Amino acid sequence: MSTRAADLGTLAAEALAAHRAGDSRLMPEMVDRITPLLWRIARAQGLSSASAEDAVQTTWLRLVQSADRIEEDRAVLKWLVTTVRREAWAVSRKGRRDIVSDPIELPEDAQPDALLEVIEQLGRSDVLWTHVRELSERCRRLLAIIAYGDRPDYAAIAEGLGMPVGSIGPTRGRCLAKLRTALEADPQWAVTS
Repeated sequence: MSTRAADLGTLAAEALAAHRAGDSRLMPEMVDRITPLLWRIARAQGLSSASAEDAVQTTWLRLVQSADRIEEDRAVLKWLVTTVRREAWAVSRKGRRDIVSDPIELPEDAQPDALLEVIEQLGRSDVLWTHVRELSERCRRLLAIIAYGDRPDYAAIAEGLGMPVGSIGPTRGRCLAKLRTALEADPQWAVTS
């Protein structure tokens, strides 16, 4: 099985084993494929984009520094998830916690129609994020992680969120149903739809 077809855990294990053997060719692919998951985990802890990037970058640095101390190659993905979560908590404890939002950037030469479209997107985004913030922390974290990954590694997600693998799908379904119900009941959502 090629590493491109392998799950994230297998890719991470293969990349770490190769790196320790002196071949770092798989490391860029591992970083490219796992960084979105780590970034979402950091964001789910309440960090701004910039702070999440710092936490993820520190996590990768710690992996390189600790590569020889990780005893089981198959554990590297769990190690990364745990480390980025701890880094995010450390940043939060330092008082650099920001409100999570994804800004929409306007091009310098934006035309009036484009500006109206952006304003409508902002309104819809504000309504959506208002209701997302009203979900439980568990729902917010789970939805953020699953929404961002191409093929989420449920074992790593379960480890990172401290929940059984078998409850991820049903919990996701309940969280999405709560969000859908809240949005459908909000007259502002209907206006922006």
